[in-house]
Amino acid sequence: MFGLGIQELLIILVIVVLIFGSSRLPELGSGLGKAIRGFKESLTGKDVIDVTPKKEKDEEKRSGEGKT
Repeated sequence: MFGLGIQELLIILVIVVLIFGSSRLPELGSGLGKAIRGFKESLTGKDVIDVTPKKEKDEEKRSGEGKT
């Protein structure tokens, strides 16, 4: 992975802790995770919320069945 070893990752972690503090690390991690998840969802094109009313679909089926 980009030629980074354990020593380099530890140095990066220490720098991040010094800059942001240990209390903000969970907030940064969750924010980064949400950003990555949102990016992946946008690539797949799946809608998170289905806004199609189901009630109207059921009524159309019922009214269509009675008409012959």
